[in-house]
Order: sequence, then C-alpha cells, then structure tokens
Amino acid sequence: MATTIDNTALNTVNGVAASSATKSTKSTTAGGTLDKDTFLQLLVTQMGNQDPLNPQDNSEQIAQLAQFSSLEQMTNMVTAITKVGALVQNMDTSVLVGQVSSMIGKTVTWTDDAGKTSSTGIVQSVSLAGSVPTILTKVTGDDTEHEVAIGNITKIS
Repeated sequence: MATTIDNTALNTVNGVAASSATKSTKSTTAGGTLDKDTFLQLLVTQMGNQDPLNPQDNSEQIAQLAQFSSLEQMTNMVTAITKVGALVQNMDTSVLVGQVSSMIGKTVTWTDDAGKTSSTGIVQSVSLAGSVPTILTKVTGDDTEHEVAIGNITKIS
C-alpha cells in the first residue's frame, strides 16, 4: 500500500515535471536558445523529481551549479563589454567633434561626393549627421551654404 502511495505521488510530480518541461520547450523553441532562467528551471525540476530513495549524486549537482554560475558570469561579461564599447564610441565621437570645432572660421576646400567638383568656403558650424561629424560652410563669393562630410575636405587654411 505504501508503494502505491509513493508511485501515485511520483506520478503526480512527474506530471508536473512534464508540463513544466513542455512550457520550457515552448519558450526555448520560440527563442531558439536556452537562457539562464530555463537552465535554472530545468535544474530545479530535476532536483525536485529525483527519487528520494535513490537521490542524484552530489558531484553531478555541483557540476551543474558550476555550469550555471559560469553561464551567468559569461552573460554578465558580455553585457559589460557591450556597455564599454558604446562608451568608447561616444568618447571617440566627442573627441572628434571637439577637434573639428577648431575649424570654425577657417577656410576649407572640399570635393563633392564624386570627387570631381572642388569648392572653397568658410566653416560656420559643426554638426553630427548620424555618428559622422560634418561642417556647414558658406561658399566664398555667393554665400551659399553646404554641408560637407569631414572625409571630403582636401585643404584647411
């Protein structure tokens, strides 16, 4: 009789485990990858469903927890590196804008995007078009304004 109760209890637990595993499979299939939350859910489900009379070896549990810890640390490192990369890019852009702003009031010569037509004008201002600094110039003689990419400048005087 005790064996029947144990089997019934195990079947109920296994039924819950089966539905939990199905939920995890559905969420991972949609995303295509296993994340740390899914890994932890599987580990907890595995520990909760082990046979109390024949428990899992402790070394296996320790190895799985170590894998989980490594996964979490790698995820944190990737996040931190991504933030550092964005910070460095912002600093580079700020330094470049600072350097280009020293051109205000100077006469520059540039070519058009095709590299054929050359023009000369006085730098009026500096702006960021996307992440690329550009200058706004007034052409000498007719006062027309042009937005010039830094890469198109051929001479500064």
